[in-house]
Amino acid sequence: MVKVTIDREGCISCGNCWTTCPDFFEPNPEDNQSQIIEKFRRGSIGEGEAPNNQQTCVKEAEKMCPVQVIYVE
Repeated sequence: MVKVTIDREGCISCGNCWTTCPDFFEPNPEDNQSQIIEKFRRGSIGEGEAPNNQQTCVKEAEKMCPVQVIYVE
């Protein structure tokens, strides 16, 4: 498992993360900013843990984010 955090305040709703990794990220229906799909959340909608089979995907989403608000540890 890796920890994933989204700085939602800096999100510009470009959609790169949920296009790159649709099984982990999704747009929030209220503000259209990125959030983590509920089953992977740990705390807020911008914090979660990616299982081993999602790690490559979330790391690619981190690289693809034009405003660099996704952090994978």
